[in-house]
Amino acid sequence: MLNVGDLMTTELFTLLETDTLKTARSLMQLARIRHIPIVDEHGRFIGLLTHRDILEATISRFAEVENSVQDEIDSGIPVSEIMRTDVRRVPPDMRLRDAAEMLFRHKYGCLPVVESGILVGIVTEADFLKLTISLLDAVETV
Repeated sequence: MLNVGDLMTTELFTLLETDTLKTARSLMQLARIRHIPIVDEHGRFIGLLTHRDILEATISRFAEVENSVQDEIDSGIPVSEIMRTDVRRVPPDMRLRDAAEMLFRHKYGCLPVVESGILVGIVTEADFLKLTISLLDAVETV
């Protein structure tokens, strides 16, 4: 039986709640990620910032705001103002099937993996797609 700990990503990009929206936007673009766990200085999970959250906090492109103005605005907004704190967390020993069902039923994009309050990983839809591809490859070679 596979557990969340067998699939989760452990090399994480995280931010502190005092980091800015500009930093979060840059991190997402550079790392090509859609979810950033927010932790305190001890690594305790306190929230999640998603690509959708950032889009909602951005001035519409139809407002014709220059990038430099948007960057200035983003530099003054701490992620604590837009992050989600009501995030479902899972332990690393949770059955992988249960985590997959939770993602599917609730339409979550990711699940932070937390043990004793400390963020130890994250499991995303992309992780499950990679697993599916591996399983399909294994089935097709039989």
